[in-house]
Amino acid sequence: MTAAGMIAEARKWIGTSGRPNAITREYASRHGDAYLRAAWCDMAITYWARHSGNAAAVLPGGDRAYTVWHAQDFQKAGRWHSGTTASVNRAKPGDIVFFDWGATNNIGAIDHVGLVEVVLGDGRLQTIEANTSDAVKRRVRSSSVIAGYGRPAYGGGNWTEDMVKKLPMLSKGDRGEHVQSLQGLLMARSHPEVRMTGRFDSTTEAAVKAVQRWGGVDDDGVVGPQTWPVLLRVHA
Repeated sequence: MTAAGMIAEARKWIGTSGRPNAITREYASRHGDAYLRAAWCDMAITYWARHSGNAAAVLPGGDRAYTVWHAQDFQKAGRWHSGTTASVNRAKPGDIVFFDWGATNNIGAIDHVGLVEVVLGDGRLQTIEANTSDAVKRRVRSSSVIAGYGRPAYGGGNWTEDMVKKLPMLSKGDRGEHVQSLQGLLMARSHPEVRMTGRFDSTTEAAVKAVQRWGGVDDDGVVGPQTWPVLLRVHA
């Protein structure tokens, strides 16, 4: 998982216009025909993440078409940064940036989303955005309309105990996006360093407890014979 891969995928789509299009069709194939002609800025982020191997990092709550929920996913994961000028100057290429045309930093007021391509300084970002004039285009945005941005965990790094504890608590038999998202985080090839067997540090133990609630790990924390291999890279 890399920011460079996410940006490279987004660049392929610059100039795409109109709807339905390949992005909305793919999203609709999973979530219903109502999305074929719906606002597609966040559907594009979802598409680029999935097609660049970055879904676990960019979509911590699973597929998203609604920008408010996507921003809240980053907030819950402890990876949300407000849209102040000072904060925007610390953005990085590959960050997911959210906009409020009403010029607030209120997550509930978010209208639009894009991908940071270049940090220009002075509170300005060069972005790649879908559904801007019904097309994928580069834009330059200022902190005045930036509500904030989410920083994906590219490469799986910088996980903290608090963030792991915020993984969804699931019950055996659960289905849906939240289960797939958790599986994606735990199975990602960029998380190979700590196998959930033997002795655990506190961070790994917190993750094990989350997975136990889903049913993918035995009560003693050992991977069951009928489950997928559970691997997680953690940073205490």
